[in-house]
Amino acid sequence: MKTIVHINQHIIKANRKNGTRLPVITCKTYKTNTYAHEVVINGPCRIRYSPDKPLACGAHVWIETLSEVDCDPAT
Repeated sequence: MKTIVHINQHIIKANRKNGTRLPVITCKTYKTNTYAHEVVINGPCRIRYSPDKPLACGAHVWIETLSEVDCDPAT
């Protein structure tokens, strides 16, 4: 199953402004969105930069992989 991993810059800025520690990493599959503080990709992956065609969430840079991804879910 393809997984897309990206960093949410808006949450990084909000954490800095508000002194919070919300998770900034998102692991997306066709059926889930998992927010995490740490991610391990267990195999090959591809890092993409697409300024002309960003993801629906607005990300211009992300990681794609068909490998297993271990997301440390935020609680």
